[in-house]
Amino acid sequence: MIFFENNKITCQDYTVSNEKFELVYNIKLELLETFPQPKIEDLGKYYESVDYISHTDSKKSVIDKLYQVVKGYALNQKLKLINSFKTEEKNILDVGCGTGDFLLKCKNNGWNVVGVEPNSNAYSLAETKLSKIKTSKIFSDITEITSEKFDVITLWHVLEHVPNLSEYISKLKYLLKPNGVLVIAVPNYKSYDASYYKQFWAAFDVPRHLWHFSKKSIQLLFSAQQMNVVKILPMKFDSFYVSLLSEKYKNCKNNFVKAFCIGFLSNLKAMGTKEYSSLIYVIKKT
Repeated sequence: MIFFENNKITCQDYTVSNEKFELVYNIKLELLETFPQPKIEDLGKYYESVDYISHTDSKKSVIDKLYQVVKGYALNQKLKLINSFKTEEKNILDVGCGTGDFLLKCKNNGWNVVGVEPNSNAYSLAETKLSKIKTSKIFSDITEITSEKFDVITLWHVLEHVPNLSEYISKLKYLLKPNGVLVIAVPNYKSYDASYYKQFWAAFDVPRHLWHFSKKSIQLLFSAQQMNVVKILPMKFDSFYVSLLSEKYKNCKNNFVKAFCIGFLSNLKAMGTKEYSSLIYVIKKT
């Protein structure tokens, strides 16, 4: 927390609005909260950008192409992770399924898939990809799912986006089978690349990211809902991609060499601290 003054830091929205927001430190939860948080009905406008790549399949820029290459590798790693779980059946819910690539990967490997995607553009792309799979379903909001229970629920860089955090976690718990597994991937503001780039750290991504987590904050939030973090895994590629965007925000230009060096150094330091740029939390009910 060495880059915070008076328990807060000012960041800018470099993707859409150029507006400035504060990150306020919640000492009790070791959580950073974006302030002011946009009203729920206004959140959508902050995602209306061709640069918001998780809602598109764009391969126009160099960064887009790098993102798509890394995404292909990450999909295989995600599948490997969920296949390692001992489940009653193979029913998976992917919340924030984006353009549907992970759902398609799961379906092609024997999983029964359900997705949630509120963004209309990403929803349409996902629906098109999964249109030939009669058993697949995609919802625009998690509240539309009322009766189904799942062996695995995944949120890949989604929890930081949701309003009403405690209520959302409670809903996830409700949808999970008694022996089910919840997988949460979020950025880690205690990583080296976060402390290096400070207010320019791309993973702050205000105001789309409403919350900013540490390992302790995740553990506290879920233990309050009688759920335990049973394993924490690194997402090593995130430090490189985030550093590349952070360089662009800080210096108004791409610097691939510098970004690679910072990303590499962040992973190197994390070998000792375990504070990787992004972390995957495997969570179960107590």
